[in-house]
Amino acid sequence: MQSIESLSSMGSVPTTRLNYKEHLVIMNSVDTAPEQRLRLHYLDGLRGLAALYVVFSHIWEMQSKDLPILWMNLSEKIFKYGSFSVSIFIVLSGYCLMLPVSRSQSGHLPRSFPDFLKRRARRILPPYYAALVLSIALGVLITVLINLQLVTWDDDLWGHFNRHSSVFDVLLHFFLIHNLTLGDRLYHINGPMWSIATEWQIYFFFPLLLLPVWRNFGLFVVVLMAFAIGLVPHYLLSGLFDLAAPWYLGLFALGMVAAEVGFSQKESLVKWRNRFPWGAMTAIFSFLALSSDRVGFSLIGWASESLAGLAAACLIVCCTQCLTAGKKPIPVLRLLQSSWAVGLGGFSYSLYLTHVLVLTPLNQYLNASDLAPVTTAIILYGVTLPLSLLLGYGFHLKFERPFMSDASQKPKLEPIEIR
Repeated sequence: MQSIESLSSMGSVPTTRLNYKEHLVIMNSVDTAPEQRLRLHYLDGLRGLAALYVVFSHIWEMQSKDLPILWMNLSEKIFKYGSFSVSIFIVLSGYCLMLPVSRSQSGHLPRSFPDFLKRRARRILPPYYAALVLSIALGVLITVLINLQLVTWDDDLWGHFNRHSSVFDVLLHFFLIHNLTLGDRLYHINGPMWSIATEWQIYFFFPLLLLPVWRNFGLFVVVLMAFAIGLVPHYLLSGLFDLAAPWYLGLFALGMVAAEVGFSQKESLVKWRNRFPWGAMTAIFSFLALSSDRVGFSLIGWASESLAGLAAACLIVCCTQCLTAGKKPIPVLRLLQSSWAVGLGGFSYSLYLTHVLVLTPLNQYLNASDLAPVTTAIILYGVTLPLSLLLGYGFHLKFERPFMSDASQKPKLEPIEIR
């Protein structure tokens, strides 16, 4: 009998779906002692670094356009790929949710669909709603301070936090459908929350559509179908819901593929796992994603984000294969397994949900100050990050950690064979 235990934390996102922490503990019975466990800590490291990059990317979007040319060019080349982090969150979500299915004999979820949805809701919704309330409260506070002429606020200044929120906005966010609205309404209240809504909607597709198609027609068909469904609004509805990135359904399916390739015992997939150059493909897809603006893919958002998703899926398989085969960790795996990256991943969902509550007010304050552009940028970068980390970690302890799986309940794991 084969078993696997997944202690789930975040959905995307970050978001972050973003998209959340997954501690996957697997008994390896190949060349190791029966007691030895393989922990895929690098998943947390990947998630943590992706969330950190989102913070830097949002800071870059708000910096002044009057900075020196060298600064502008360098920061753009480094930080303009924020959407790729969300692509990584979605691939990670598909990977982690597919893993117990891949390890099962039946190819079904370990529990019923209602139980699956209940567990997903318990994991991502309490922090989401807490961040929503905190964002609305901050907007009200800022409005009161403006009316008392104690602070200055420019509503025309771009930011990922909006102090105005109508009852309609609140209702849309409460039901996680604000990402399906037209215009920029999906960015109202707290901008990054749009991706949480997209991932929440994917949770319904996963057991009700993607898994049945996978069981009956295989991985190739489920990926094609997922991308086809996700791209229908783009091509048949003139990009009506492009801001919601419905093609993330395809990226989620890529995460499912990575889980199957990494742990399935099917002979064909075992050959794929052992013979395919996953490291080289990670480098190739990463290069194509980062170069997408040079070849015109930047005009087709889903193409560049899909390339980033392919790179993430290949990287996950590559790292997992490195661990299961007992090979010397490659440099990127050592980075992702570093204690600080793994620790950051532990509260990456909270960081993703709350960082704009620091960034946007600070940017408003600096914009109203009579400071040189370089000074403003240094303060923006230097202050936003530590304050965001402090707020994110405190938020995690209060509103996220209490709803995570109880790590004290140690699972009983039986050996599985990883060929």
